[in-house]
Amino acid sequence: MTRSYAAGITIAADSFVDLQTHTRLSDGEWTPEDLIDHFLREGFATAAITDHDRVDTLVGTQHIARDRGFPLLVAAEMTTRWRDSAVDLLCFGFENDPSPLNALCERIYQAQTEVSRQVYQNLVLKGTIPRHDDAELAAILHSTTSRQPYQLFDLALSHFPKIEEEFSIMVEAGYRLCTNPTREVVEAVHQGGGVAVIAHPGRTDGYATFDADLLDQFRAEIPIDGIEVYYPRHTPEQIELYEAYARRHGWFISAGSDSHSPDKPPIRYPADRCAALLARLDIAVA
Repeated sequence: MTRSYAAGITIAADSFVDLQTHTRLSDGEWTPEDLIDHFLREGFATAAITDHDRVDTLVGTQHIARDRGFPLLVAAEMTTRWRDSAVDLLCFGFENDPSPLNALCERIYQAQTEVSRQVYQNLVLKGTIPRHDDAELAAILHSTTSRQPYQLFDLALSHFPKIEEEFSIMVEAGYRLCTNPTREVVEAVHQGGGVAVIAHPGRTDGYATFDADLLDQFRAEIPIDGIEVYYPRHTPEQIELYEAYARRHGWFISAGSDSHSPDKPPIRYPADRCAALLARLDIAVA
């Protein structure tokens, strides 16, 4: 097991944290080195790199953080489906190397890679991609699961610029988002000694958009531990709703920027907003 370099530290209540960011190891533009250097340069007390459906990279990112002297959390964002809706989960503090999440990440990779293969073949049949190219397809299939659909779309766009932002061409070619059942992910996180929180519950672009009633239904079915209250796209009304709900039901509160690139950098959230979650991860907020 690789222990988080952040475990056992004490940070000030008014110091800065960001508990959702992404690198090139999933669908971000940051390298892990550059993102960790940014955390150091901007005075973050701790932070999480939550690459999508990747736990095989955690040992490497922990080594990078340790070499630079930055207390990085063990974390990942898992793509799940609850009922008929996509629900992303932020997972923290679970055992890794190996992780109980390994098999679930591999399941998504295998499923999404097969979908990408079928989409590529269908785009060739439709003439959107002029011809089949083994090397071109192999490069796409060796990418991360969260990056594959965008590479396919960019390839189609390079041949037919007129499609512009019509991602529907991908759906027509058979694209679908591969997920794991929400309960299975939460159970795997708990098996590994970690906690799981609902990511960006207020988003409306293809994800379940949670109000109090839907949170009640979710909580009745899924043994979730918390919710990402603070998120750039949440309205003040949503933040008030989610914070009150979390406190009423004893949920952990998380805060994340969802930064994928330097043009939308991490946000310096005060650590005391997430004090209970950080304490659960063996980080004292004083």
